[in-house]
Amino acid sequence: MEAQSDRPVMRVVAAVIWRDDRVYAAQRGYGDMKDGWEFPGGKVEKGEAPEQALRREVREELGCELGGVFYLDTVEHDYDGFHLSMDVFACTPAAGEAPRSREHEAERWLTRDELLDMDWLPADRDVVMSLGMSWDEVFTEGRL
Repeated sequence: MEAQSDRPVMRVVAAVIWRDDRVYAAQRGYGDMKDGWEFPGGKVEKGEAPEQALRREVREELGCELGGVFYLDTVEHDYDGFHLSMDVFACTPAAGEAPRSREHEAERWLTRDELLDMDWLPADRDVVMSLGMSWDEVFTEGRL
């Protein structure tokens, strides 16, 4: 989907990392959206496939490798000054790996019931609402 205005389009990826029936969330520690909670990820570089960008960003931000990766959805959101197009993936850490944020203020592992307790960034709110309704379907054994 293209932006509905003259705003530049920013293509990003987000990782919904699942482990022990919880998902990983990080609190942004910088920029205009400081203190908001998000699923980790970042920009897709030129010539990079979304899954490649996801694995690179998680390695850079969280110091871990991913195991299983499953495409969930693409979220489109207009922010002031730009349009965000965010490919969202459900994933698991690789065996023996654990995410440890290198750039965020805080990090938490959330149960399904805790998802709405956080002050999510606007684009991530759409992901949270979808997860709340499809948790069991998304995180079934064998899918990840």
